[in-house]
Amino acid sequence: MSAHFTRRSLIRGITAATAVATLATGLAACGGDSDAATTTSDSAGTVTVGRLSNGAAKETTLKVSEVKSISDQLPDAIKKSGKLVIGSGTLPSGSPPLGYVGSDQKTLTGSEVDLARLVAAVLGLEPEVKRFTWENLFVGIDSGKVNVGFSNITDTEERKRKYEFASYRKDDLAFETLKSSKFAFDGDYTTLAGKTVSVGAGTNQERILLEWQKKLQSEGKKLTIKYFQDNNSLYLALNSGKIEAYLGPSPNLSYHVTQTASTPNATRIAGQYSGAGASLQGLIAATAKKDSGLAKPLADAINHLIENGQYAKWLAAWNLSSDAVTESEVNPPGLPLDNS
Repeated sequence: MSAHFTRRSLIRGITAATAVATLATGLAACGGDSDAATTTSDSAGTVTVGRLSNGAAKETTLKVSEVKSISDQLPDAIKKSGKLVIGSGTLPSGSPPLGYVGSDQKTLTGSEVDLARLVAAVLGLEPEVKRFTWENLFVGIDSGKVNVGFSNITDTEERKRKYEFASYRKDDLAFETLKSSKFAFDGDYTTLAGKTVSVGAGTNQERILLEWQKKLQSEGKKLTIKYFQDNNSLYLALNSGKIEAYLGPSPNLSYHVTQTASTPNATRIAGQYSGAGASLQGLIAATAKKDSGLAKPLADAINHLIENGQYAKWLAAWNLSSDAVTESEVNPPGLPLDNS
């Protein structure tokens, strides 16, 4: 993977996490959204992260309280409601370690919703989590059904036409293949010539893969892209040789590698790539409707967590420490319009 980013380097590579498929069967509601169980036993001034994680995280209780200088910045309507409605685009099958149904078979857990709960605590708000399919998460934000999405959303210049961002995590993508495969990706798109690769529809990684496909076609070469409705189907295709690789968020794929290590269908990471391309470090960000007035207080809340150590402990609990950023930024440079 090319390491020459023009944006300042925020951290080193990602090491954690991925998609398992059967955790949330039956939760998909009509219209593509579902109210997630969010009841916790947190006492006042504390948030417990890593709960019900099925071994993906170390349960950790963190002290965090409202910071009035930050919560005072919130829009009046949200102050009056007393809650922060958080969108998670994890229907139908979940996406460990980012967002999935926990060991009680009903409560949404994961690193993303845990950070959202920490931010809500700094803002003095009660977190309310709603689950959606990926596409309907953005519909929820657009309609006002959701205040903010915490769901591995990449900051892109195209999305800034409709949304505002508060960055909180490095965005790397990865290729996952069978351990027995000889495929390797070093940042050169030409290595994909003749390959069949799967990617999630409507995702940032799909845009990047489609751009590479277009370049290869202009050179008389072929890259076949296949889509699947859920992770079960995707990994069945990988195991059977119908696809040679899957391009997805590095945390999810790395997690899946650890889960398959002792199985006949062991997989490996075959290469990583910045979610914003070769010359810009991609960033994951809390996403709110443009001009909602939420990006600044969200960023300030995240920076409070960074400065006071809860952020680092949250990442460590989910084995995502290498994904850290040094600060949360409001609308930082994102994936360019010519590739977003």
